[in-house]
Amino acid sequence: MHFPISSKRIELPIEGMTCSACANRIEKSLNKLPGVKAAVNFASEKVQIDYEVGEANPANLVETIKKTGYSVPNQRIELALEGMTCSACAARIEKVLNKKPGVEATVNFAAEKASIMLSPGTSTIADLISSVKKSGYDAHELAEVSREDEKARRQNVYQKEVRLFWISAAFTLPLVLQMGAMFSGSHEEWLPRWLQMVLATPVQFWVGKRFYMGAWNALRGGSANMDVLVALGTSMAYFFSAVVTLFGLTELHVYFEASAAIITLILMGKLLEARAKGKTSTAIEQLLKLQPKTARVERDGEIIEVEVSSIHIGEVFIVRPGERIPVDGDIIEGHSSVDESMLTGESLPVTKEVGKKVFAATQNNQGMLRCKATGVGSHTALAEIVRLVEEAQGSKAPIQRLADTISGIFVPVVVAISVITFGLWWGIGGSFTVALVNAVAVLVIACPCALGLATPTAIMVGTGRGAQSGVLVKNAAALERAEKIQILVVDKTGTLTEGKPSVTDVVPVNGHSEQILLNMAATLEQGSEHPLAQAILNHNKEQSGSTSAILNFSAVAGKGIQAEIEGEIVWLGSPRFLIEQGVVIDDKQIAQLTTQGKTVIGIAKPNGVIGYIAIADKIRTTSTNAISRLKNMGIEVVMITGDNQATAKAIAQQAGIDTFFAEVLPQHKAESINKLREQGKIVGMVGDGINDAPALAASDVSFAIGSGSDIAIEAADVTLMRSDLNSVADAISLSKATLGKIRQNLFFAFIYNILGIPLAAFGMLNPVIAGAAMAMSSVSVVSNSLLLKRWKTAN
Repeated sequence: MHFPISSKRIELPIEGMTCSACANRIEKSLNKLPGVKAAVNFASEKVQIDYEVGEANPANLVETIKKTGYSVPNQRIELALEGMTCSACAARIEKVLNKKPGVEATVNFAAEKASIMLSPGTSTIADLISSVKKSGYDAHELAEVSREDEKARRQNVYQKEVRLFWISAAFTLPLVLQMGAMFSGSHEEWLPRWLQMVLATPVQFWVGKRFYMGAWNALRGGSANMDVLVALGTSMAYFFSAVVTLFGLTELHVYFEASAAIITLILMGKLLEARAKGKTSTAIEQLLKLQPKTARVERDGEIIEVEVSSIHIGEVFIVRPGERIPVDGDIIEGHSSVDESMLTGESLPVTKEVGKKVFAATQNNQGMLRCKATGVGSHTALAEIVRLVEEAQGSKAPIQRLADTISGIFVPVVVAISVITFGLWWGIGGSFTVALVNAVAVLVIACPCALGLATPTAIMVGTGRGAQSGVLVKNAAALERAEKIQILVVDKTGTLTEGKPSVTDVVPVNGHSEQILLNMAATLEQGSEHPLAQAILNHNKEQSGSTSAILNFSAVAGKGIQAEIEGEIVWLGSPRFLIEQGVVIDDKQIAQLTTQGKTVIGIAKPNGVIGYIAIADKIRTTSTNAISRLKNMGIEVVMITGDNQATAKAIAQQAGIDTFFAEVLPQHKAESINKLREQGKIVGMVGDGINDAPALAASDVSFAIGSGSDIAIEAADVTLMRSDLNSVADAISLSKATLGKIRQNLFFAFIYNILGIPLAAFGMLNPVIAGAAMAMSSVSVVSNSLLLKRWKTAN
């Protein structure tokens, strides 16, 4: 029987990687499996895997990682439970969960939670929730708790590493002090050789155990990594010194200080690297910290304080002045202004009233709001941002391919150079000890870690910084392509313009006032849902205008309206409609307005025209500046719209755009994009992500412009939370800054190894200094990536 194959994606944490060679080896092993496509992120210590169901399964994937010599730590999950009425309910849920493979669960009836230790690849969170539901209860994941647990686990591991480093340093310090005395001109050994061996042995085999285990796992898996270099180099120095000491070969020098110092310095470098790497993902942590832990909810006629995780869609919650909004919702009562800078990057507060949307973690300012929850848990705009950023941080940029290729052959090449160095120095120079020292220096100066960290750390910091500024990048490839854009196609409606018609001109004639003209138009349009009618009604409301009663109302579809106001017949509609009623119109006045891209509506009585109202989709106040910024970046901006030539030309001129396509239907916009791409240019597209989906998909890089829950995440490579074309320029600026950092990092990594390895081979580097340099090379790359935190939007 044939079962259809479907694709699934999972993300697994990995422990034990020490350099990019490890990441490459895991990736290579996984990609050998049928139906599997894996990408390992060395910086975040995670692997993202797409696999075909039926050809692979999570258990096989985890087993493959373990066989490669690395571990997949258990995942700690907390589920919020609903529907329990007694401890027997808790016992039942606990029993159901513990029947699942790879699950150890404990249910707390009082807290209404289930704490689960889950072996990755055995069961999924969806499986666990489904089991709870089948047993008659409800559950959802407490994702933020899992994050905190993971952070605590990593911090605990880090603290253990710190303690181990200080122990290693205590054993190593006397050896290094002795070496320092020898550098000053004294050739006497302060410490007896047997004592040197006693001090060096625990450092070599206890503290350095990780390197031996890592090297063994790597070699067993058919490849080599940084652990092989460190284990081989320090072992050569240690065992040579041990033989000299045990056999009393006093004429030969010992190098216990070199083996111990190298291990200690590399351990210190790894600690500094881990600390710096932890800072690359602070953007997500800062976003998550903004969401409050509790909220005030209306239940059974009372307002009670509950955990945010327990709020359900449809529940009513209260937000007092100065509080952060707990979940996404619609305002049903109240008026305030809300600081949405964490969501959009826009510093100015947004006015909120009944019917408007509010979003989790944004800051309510002065008014009290009563809202109905529309998005909770993983379905809030904040959660969607976090998910998008994490996916982007886990993806690979094409620029990383070169580093990956080199990392794959790096260690074997370095070992070969070390062997050649040893042979030449011993064969030509005749000194075994000098040959040994230089060969060890070659092994420990080489650093594949810096190559592996160069790209992902910059991607993590760049995408995180972008998220804080309202620029959400879907993947690293899109971030890399964005800096190469040569032509940017901009949709008019909702992108260049505000996306809704509004009154631009009120032109009374024959002695009538603007207010009388506007009131009469609003009277005729009251109750209409047409966008042009809404524009008139809104403008009349803004001007505090009034409306009157009407009689004998009739409408001519697509043309206009006739009704009686205070006993007089009044017409409202297009100029052609007024002509059909026998009214004489001012062609010159109408032409002047229409050439500006405006729609003209006339109001008349049997004795003549009362006036004209011009309506247009106003260009955003920021669009002209944004177009100027894009042009200064060397990008040609092209406008595309379904409007007529006159309107398109008027809007293009206002925005400062030279090239435009008019009267283009949504389904034909993709064809226009393809024609531009046929010119051999890199083409970007900006749209609202809904009607423009085909064109967005056809472009090399697509940008969806919007805000809040309306963001078109699935439609574009880059989602812009602000309805401002300046965000596109910011995204391209971020791309240039991030790719600049990546290139700097790759240069540092390459030049370090290109210079360091020959210096060591020519005998110009002491192994201890080489070890220190290797330890700091990765730190320098990560620190350089962290400078991206200084990037800011232009406004």
